[in-house]
Amino acid sequence: MTTSDARPGGRQVISWAFYDWANSAFATTVLAGFFPLFFKKYWSAGSDVTVSTFQLGVANATASLVVALLAPILGAIADRSGARKRYLLLFAGMGAVMTGCLALVAEGQWPIAVGIYLFALVGFSGSNVFYDALILDAAPHGRIDRVSALGFALGYLGGGVLFSFNVALTLWPETFGLADAAAAVKVSFVSVAIWWALFSLPLLFFFREIPLSDQVGGWAAVRSGFSQLAGTFHALRHMRVVFVFLLAYWLYIDGVHTVIRMAIDYGLAIGLEANDLIVALLLTQFVGFPAALVFGRLGERIGAKTAILMGLVVYVFVCVWGYSMRESWEFYVLAGVIGLVQGGVQALSRALYARLIPANKSGEFFGFYNMLGKFAAILGPLIMGVVSVTTGDPRLSILAVIVLFVAGGGLLLAVNEREGVEHAHALARA
Repeated sequence: MTTSDARPGGRQVISWAFYDWANSAFATTVLAGFFPLFFKKYWSAGSDVTVSTFQLGVANATASLVVALLAPILGAIADRSGARKRYLLLFAGMGAVMTGCLALVAEGQWPIAVGIYLFALVGFSGSNVFYDALILDAAPHGRIDRVSALGFALGYLGGGVLFSFNVALTLWPETFGLADAAAAVKVSFVSVAIWWALFSLPLLFFFREIPLSDQVGGWAAVRSGFSQLAGTFHALRHMRVVFVFLLAYWLYIDGVHTVIRMAIDYGLAIGLEANDLIVALLLTQFVGFPAALVFGRLGERIGAKTAILMGLVVYVFVCVWGYSMRESWEFYVLAGVIGLVQGGVQALSRALYARLIPANKSGEFFGFYNMLGKFAAILGPLIMGVVSVTTGDPRLSILAVIVLFVAGGGLLLAVNEREGVEHAHALARA
């Protein structure tokens, strides 16, 4: 790539980062916002709140398991075929179509809603495997913190813009010619599908994936991908720094994903009003936009690892306050606090990991990275669901998440970034 394309603000960077703007509409309107709300109030109408929490936890866990099993295999194949961008767009297309199909599911049909949601979530999560891997084609090592943060920042802004419109639809459906809030939510699902597809076009037309010197195609890429995957499993045994980081990441990102996916459900379970929860989630998006950019600069100044640890301390504080929360204003405050650190922890984790891996195997190694992220998303929602059902007290479920932040942060302290970077460069040269 040229120097102008490599710097933040260049066409290469912007077209890469804009995919975060595109798919974050799903993360906000569907994943964190309307799906858990609609699932509990519409598709699972009449079910006990603890039972619907368990059903939602199982749905998230199942989709995460599918992606976790596929991610490293697909990443390895894409590395050998030089087709990470193509795979990204394939999974994005599936996710957008399935999201639109949610609008067709009738009241009470929660099993059908779960089935469609699983395919949509696989499309969303699968596309992120290849999106993360392409960061090394978008930015030089010296700017990874900032470029990674730019992606998350655009995601917060783009997701927040569409979510604002969709919240207005649900709060005042008659103003938009809709019968009720349920009809507005279904229109929102369709709007996410269109938004996701439309704003993926910059990546399709303007992003240039760096070609591999020894790429192969067809079944040869599949065979070569599986062979490379076996080699990477072997290599990880000798990459101590990467191994420790991945274990730490698996634990603490579990807590982050659990808070994202289960916050609305938790608020409903403890008796807060749905409209307050949705508006608070919207607040998180707009706080997250500048906060992610600031975290990118912070990572450059004090180091990505230190900045991530600061964010994990904030998450522990959020869980403790969430346990005793009684009023809607408290949820607003906590939403703002989460917005300050959520994007930063995710962006700097991606940037730190990108430094620790050999650049010529980024798809495969990011497959492992996303695999652990998805396995983490299996554990967290299930913990909350099981604790809620077995104790009959949903408040206890939020406290269970704290151990994930503490254990993950403790392991992260043991990561020697300098040693990991030197080893990654040596492997790439070899």
